Amino acid sequence: MNQNENKNAIIRLFHVHRSYGNKRALQDITLDVAKNEFIFISGPSGAGKTTLLKLLYLGERVNEGQVLVDGINLSRINKKSIPDLRRKFGIIFQDYKLISTKTVYDNIALVLEAVGHNRSQIPFKVRSVLRTVGMEEQINSYPPTLSGGEQQRVAFARAVATDPKIILADEPTGNLDNESAAIIMDLLIRFHTRGATIIVATHDMELIRKKGGRVLILKEGCIYSILFQESPRKLRR
Repeated sequence: MNQNENKNAIIRLFHVHRSYGNKRALQDITLDVAKNEFIFISGPSGAGKTTLLKLLYLGERVNEGQVLVDGINLSRINKKSIPDLRRKFGIIFQDYKLISTKTVYDNIALVLEAVGHNRSQIPFKVRSVLRTVGMEEQINSYPPTLSGGEQQRVAFARAVATDPKIILADEPTGNLDNESAAIIMDLLIRFHTRGATIIVATHDMELIRKKGGRVLILKEGCIYSILFQESPRKLRR
């Protein structure tokens, strides 16, 4: 498909470059991600996966090229509009990034408060999203008392609590055992079926084989190839 003809794209990158001093992290990246697509970004450590995700929510800015998110040109956005842009995203990190001194409830409630959610509805929303990820019983626990898989489920709940259009997951199963990784993947698929666009950065090809879909392979900051991996369910038909 010609990039310029994709009117269904929620994310568009045009000839994007990002460098750190003399090191080139991303080189000439042109890519469209369709609304409600589930796409993987893969490649070895240092390939540029995390950098690419950060450019989407203005965690970092491009040196050259353009990034459009839901029709917004990020090179033209003013500082006051950045919070509105970031509300479009739910972000899941490999190392969870939970506040260790806050309870599970507070970790999620703080995000809802920050986006102006109705205060009277926050307790209901927190319980609802924790119930979805199977963590409602740990609502008053502190992150250090939870396993890695449990912390990632709380982090997932925090990411989706604001009903984002786009979910970015940066090596979300990298620190998890196989059972916990399967739970996180199932949750990603569940929210994909609800309409979210999902972008998962991972070097775990087994994870990709289990889900299937489009796979962007990065190598030394460049698009090495774009694959389409059929899901096991499709292959059995």
